[in-house]
Amino acid sequence: MPTARAISSAVLLSTAALLASSLTACAPAARDGDRRGNGGTATDEQALTALRDQRPDWRDCPAPAPVQGGGEAPRALPDGTAWQCATLRAPLDWNKPAGKSLDLALIRARSSGDADDRIGSLLFNFGGPGGSGVATLPGLAADYEKLRSRYDLVSFDPRGVGNSRAVRCTDPDLPDDSEVDDTPDDGTDELKALVAFNRATAAACEKNSGDVLPHVGTTQAARDMDLIRQVLGDEKLHYFGISYGTELGGVYAHLFPQRVGRAVLDGVVDPTHDTMEEALAQAGGFQLAFEHFAAWCAEQGCALGAGAERIVAATVALQAALDDTPLPVPDGDAVDGDALVDAVTGALYRQDYWPTLRVALEAAADGNGEVLQDLAEALGQRGRGGDPDNPHDPEDPDDSDAVEESNEEDAFRAITCDDSSDRYTVADVRSRLPEFLEASPLFGPGLAWSALSCDGWPVPGAAHHPEVSAPGAPPVLLVGNTGDPATPYEGAARMAERLGKGVGFELTYEGEGHGAYDSGNDCVRSAVNAYLLDGKLPARGATCEAEPLPEGK
Repeated sequence: MPTARAISSAVLLSTAALLASSLTACAPAARDGDRRGNGGTATDEQALTALRDQRPDWRDCPAPAPVQGGGEAPRALPDGTAWQCATLRAPLDWNKPAGKSLDLALIRARSSGDADDRIGSLLFNFGGPGGSGVATLPGLAADYEKLRSRYDLVSFDPRGVGNSRAVRCTDPDLPDDSEVDDTPDDGTDELKALVAFNRATAAACEKNSGDVLPHVGTTQAARDMDLIRQVLGDEKLHYFGISYGTELGGVYAHLFPQRVGRAVLDGVVDPTHDTMEEALAQAGGFQLAFEHFAAWCAEQGCALGAGAERIVAATVALQAALDDTPLPVPDGDAVDGDALVDAVTGALYRQDYWPTLRVALEAAADGNGEVLQDLAEALGQRGRGGDPDNPHDPEDPDDSDAVEESNEEDAFRAITCDDSSDRYTVADVRSRLPEFLEASPLFGPGLAWSALSCDGWPVPGAAHHPEVSAPGAPPVLLVGNTGDPATPYEGAARMAERLGKGVGFELTYEGEGHGAYDSGNDCVRSAVNAYLLDGKLPARGATCEAEPLPEGK
């Protein structure tokens, strides 16, 4: 089902095996309990000094660990530049820097340009929350090669993710989430099972990761980014945040407005929304995106119906039918309504998935669920062999091992629940369900019930919405996509308003899919590159238009 947090299409684009992990610890930061001076425990200031003075021990990257998603070690870039990995020590609790610590996994590729032209490091967060930046960056490096002419490309596993003290919510007694209905009928055993699953998951998270669980929120991750900036030797943080990464970037700007360098936020999260409002906005965003798909499908002669409205209605009816009677497939499994929603949701993140979605829906309507099953497994979000934060290649559905051991779903839940103080009940969802159904009969129910995800969470959340006001910060380039399903276009304007006058600077992309830069649109890339490389902002009100899919595709 869709979730009420934004997920990056940049990570969706990374359909090869996940490619990197961290290796060695840094020096000279002290280990837990060893930060001492003059025979006593180190003060917070002494601990901070030791943290800032670290020198990462950069080495060749090994294959990513299972918790990062697995796969092969990253290959050298075309010019021979090798990927380097290291770890960086950070406080477990930034309010107690002299206390316990954790290691953050880092990856980088050094700049390809002359030393005199180098600006510094460009730090990436690709969204989620919960995606491994260490594993993702190498697979997307070709998109950012021009930026490497003046920057070292750098990413990291945020705390609680991958090789940065991964949150784990597994338990032998926990039911398989594929057996839990994402869109339960109210008042039934399905709803009881969903409530029980959420509470049991929260208990398993506390049991397995209780020490780190209170410290994986976005504010602590933003403080980690400032430590990364200092250790890498940069006066300012140059940053590229996508999807949830825009929220992380906004929080960083709020905490450290004077330390913001050239920053781009693409696929912008609306910082004014609480969890329920964000989910409702996403329901409308996915509905709009699906209507755009349906209009395109009708133009292609789609067998689902004549005209976009009929195609939408046919898909809603098909989902309901599959929810009642799953469609058997040759491997002995069956495709249900949740699988259809997973497939449609994932395909809407990138327009070039639309032709495959058309084939899948047409075949399923004709009684053949194999293509729909493959697409759900490639792009689905819960328990069916895939996750939109790190999907398999929909052209290679047999690539079934890439994220099997990843902790992304656990980290997603932990970070989301640490950030949000909202704790919704079944009664809360029931009262808002009509709004969600009106926004989208296909996506609304799953998003409404996803509001229960933090039920029973052992850590109180931080706030109803993130604080991103950043008076005094330099311009931050915000890229909003008019067809974005996961972070609707309006979020960019609201982020600009909350950042403050003269800080948020908008660029509009009239396109489809989640985010804009990784769509490959030349206009968007040129504008973003001009700012990051040369400090040139686009004209106010600038708009980039997407090119249509080729006929017949």
